[in-house]
Amino acid sequence: MTQQIPAPDLETLLSLFYQDAAEFGIIDATTADDMPTVAQKLLDHEHHMTVTVEDHHNCEVDVQVLETLFTGQAYSRKILLTKQTDSAVVQFGIVRLNFEFLATHIQQKIMAENTPLGRILINHNVLRRVELSQLWEIQAGQDLAELFRVSSGTIVYGRTAWIYCNGEPAIELLEVVTPVQ
Repeated sequence: MTQQIPAPDLETLLSLFYQDAAEFGIIDATTADDMPTVAQKLLDHEHHMTVTVEDHHNCEVDVQVLETLFTGQAYSRKILLTKQTDSAVVQFGIVRLNFEFLATHIQQKIMAENTPLGRILINHNVLRRVELSQLWEIQAGQDLAELFRVSSGTIVYGRTAWIYCNGEPAIELLEVVTPVQ
């Protein structure tokens, strides 16, 4: 019998880098039908966000690691993805990886902090499956608003998801896309 893995816990992911979740924003669960078309296209799928935002913006992205936390087998980081063409921010993320399920050379590539996670997994042919858990509507708090260069309270959209590597729930994600026209 297969064990059911619970959805990534949004509060837990936020608490890794925010003492007060309000700095991130006010968050409500939403559905794809209640999202703007572009946000829906960018978030309502079971693919790597690296590939999705690169396709949407028609350019490759770089990762900017803002903060990290390493406890036991769990490596977490708060990141931005930026367009290589103009350095514009296209995505915010919090990721928690269970290194127990990732080979040492993959761990080293991730901890080098210079390549987006999705690109590393793809380039190293890690058998993976992305599982969308929940879509979110977020009123940007002060920190998220500053990172996205928008006004505090601006509505943005995100998702929580798992990435299974070699059949194991190795990576929990919170991914939020910048407002796109």
